[in-house]
Amino acid sequence: MSTNKFEQVDEPPPDALALVLAHDGDKQFGQFLCPASATGGRLPKDFRSAEMPLKEAFRAAIKFANDVKVAMVVVDPDGLWQAEWGTLHRDDESDEA
Repeated sequence: MSTNKFEQVDEPPPDALALVLAHDGDKQFGQFLCPASATGGRLPKDFRSAEMPLKEAFRAAIKFANDVKVAMVVVDPDGLWQAEWGTLHRDDESDEA
């Protein structure tokens, strides 16, 4: 069975939707950001979702990225990624072989 792979980045890029996973004290949440520049004119302005529970944010980000036809990356400075969602990797890791 193949697993989904997602690229981890340090900052939201101008050319992809970014799922941002974060925490504030004990509260863990996610939200996604989609710059209009990533959508080829499909969005008139940048979009920022509301904060939501991690799994809900993950699912909503995938649906939004598919609907708007943009790539999705993940910003996860606190290590909140759930293994059941797939593999999180950094693009530069493949260059280190």
